[in-house]
Amino acid sequence: MSSNIIIPPNYVKKISSPLIFLAGPIQGVYTWQDEAIRIINELAPEVYIANPRRAVNIEHDFSPEMYNEQVDWETYHLKKAGKKGVIMFWLAKETKHLCERAYAQTSRFELGEWKAKHEKNKAQVVVGLEEGFTGTKYILRRLSKDCPNIPICRTLEETCKEAIRLARLKA
Repeated sequence: MSSNIIIPPNYVKKISSPLIFLAGPIQGVYTWQDEAIRIINELAPEVYIANPRRAVNIEHDFSPEMYNEQVDWETYHLKKAGKKGVIMFWLAKETKHLCERAYAQTSRFELGEWKAKHEKNKAQVVVGLEEGFTGTKYILRRLSKDCPNIPICRTLEETCKEAIRLARLKA
């Protein structure tokens, strides 16, 4: 793995290049982050990538300590990318239904949070919507009306390219 990839529970305090945070579902979905990392590294090897998907596959709920560690890691790196980079949402369709959890519940909350930060502070956000992601119609309507400067993409590759373009503007 490249040294510019940051995964929990690791922190990189000094980041010399723009940071792209890979926001989007982790549970109930394929490992889209691997493909996003490949695309971004190939096109922009200088960019740092914060990937919240841990290197180990944890099927069951985290312990309270691991959960807090994960949330704190994500919050720290989202804020860092909001200041010096891009929050890249890839809203991938559900591939494995988990009855005990609403699909993409954290991602949907974060999208609302970063939509508001874009409106208030001009944080750079890119949103990619995979065909089959539930709620796409609503998300498209709200973003197009409230935040017409947030790029909306339909493929992972297009989403990564747009995140790189915006990240390079922050450099």
